[in-house]
Amino acid sequence: MFTTYVVVVVATGVSNIAAAIADFLRVKWILGNMSKYGVPHSWIYALGVAKAVGALGVLAGLAVRAIGVAAAAGLVLYFIGAVVMVARARWYSHLPYPTLFLLLAVGSLATTPG
Repeated sequence: MFTTYVVVVVATGVSNIAAAIADFLRVKWILGNMSKYGVPHSWIYALGVAKAVGALGVLAGLAVRAIGVAAAAGLVLYFIGAVVMVARARWYSHLPYPTLFLLLAVGSLATTPG
């Protein structure tokens, strides 16, 4: 079970770091999607910071379980919000993207060793 935890945590951390970097770089397609979802462009940096902190926290959870649990819970809440924003914008074809990140965060939380 610990191996599963490590694999899920690393996947969660790496994917969220990549997403945060894309936010920091203000990639054009992200700006377009945020406009479609009704998210102000001024929020993108803060959203990237939240992803980066969550990713680093989940990875730190490999050494300090409480940090990993808190970070994974934070990412779960973050991506629930992302799913809601995409659904509220009625952009249903985009739902798989935040849902995948949500499932990774849930997996990091669910596989945390006892």
